[in-house]
Amino acid sequence: MPDMLVKLYELKDNTQIYKDLEAKGVKIIRPMTPNRYKVHEFIASHFGEGWANETDTAFTRFPVSCFIAIDAETKQILGFAAYDCTCKAYFGPTGVDETKRKLGIGRALLLRCLEALRDEGYGYAIIGSAGPVNFYNKCCGATIIEGSSPGIYTALI
Repeated sequence: MPDMLVKLYELKDNTQIYKDLEAKGVKIIRPMTPNRYKVHEFIASHFGEGWANETDTAFTRFPVSCFIAIDAETKQILGFAAYDCTCKAYFGPTGVDETKRKLGIGRALLLRCLEALRDEGYGYAIIGSAGPVNFYNKCCGATIIEGSSPGIYTALI
């Protein structure tokens, strides 16, 4: 899968996307470090230890470099997205509970992470080993980086 490039300086105002999601009972928050274990457990159980371990890095940064979607009433984790974990300016990993997809959670998590990268001084972000290329292109104008597959993940053991 190729990497993709996002021009962070071209991000639009996404306030309404977050408000619409909150109207559905879903909040996007930056978790506090005491919640690292709960986030790790969610990711490991839904997406595997590899992504959970990668996202653990987010909790070593300040501010924490990930966001989670939670049910506003029950506080149950519904999805996650991280950035600056494996490489600087990289978005990912990210995932949404299979039973909660198609609500706009993945899009909101992506945009919130990209906004954070922009606000932390980055001009561009890289979506590493982007699976749903069309999704990323539609949500944030991401374009394929030619010759980027397999990219940085070739060093995995």
